[in-house]
Amino acid sequence: MNSVSGVSYPVESRHPGWPARLGPLRVPAGVVAIRPVRLRDAGEWSRIRLRDRAHLEMWEPTGVGPWPERNAFWSWPSQWAALRSLARRGQCLPFTITLDGRLAGQITVGNVIRASLRSAWIGYWVSSEVVRGGVATAAVALVTDHAFGLGGLHRLEATVRPENVASLRVLTKAGYRQEGLFERYLDVAGGWRDHYCFAITREETGSGLVSRLVASGRADHA
Repeated sequence: MNSVSGVSYPVESRHPGWPARLGPLRVPAGVVAIRPVRLRDAGEWSRIRLRDRAHLEMWEPTGVGPWPERNAFWSWPSQWAALRSLARRGQCLPFTITLDGRLAGQITVGNVIRASLRSAWIGYWVSSEVVRGGVATAAVALVTDHAFGLGGLHRLEATVRPENVASLRVLTKAGYRQEGLFERYLDVAGGWRDHYCFAITREETGSGLVSRLVASGRADHA
């Protein structure tokens, strides 16, 4: 333990909780697992992102440059390097979601703040081909349990546009609760959009979100 101003904190590694491999869980769509992002994801990542522009762009923060450039094969190495650098500094937990061994999306725990707050946000996207198959819900459950375990965090937040019914279902099924509305919170699809704030703390998870999914029949250990 380290002591600062009379308060004791557990000694942690420089990047607790990363890298890691999580799962697998079996859901209606197949077998879901979580692994660190890697450089050779570029081709499949770009293929899905370019194909699913209509599925993804309306929900994601506005980026610099047009969608085809930001999601081209050659744009991934710099994004991967930035995510890995943040992860090695303990500021981020960047993961790839796989379904039956193939890339199906991403899930990230970002803006990690430690000390007495131990908080972060969680964000994710999945391929349009696996929506409503339980993939995103399983990924959120796996990463949330990991963040509250080896990741050493206490609270996670997720923000989602009120119109994003699919993502609202994912967070609710995973066990997150709605806390309020952030008005004109993020620049998305060319405008400042309202977002609901969902959150969960370690105490609320009980035996874990994965255990809840399994007990409810929505998932099973693969």
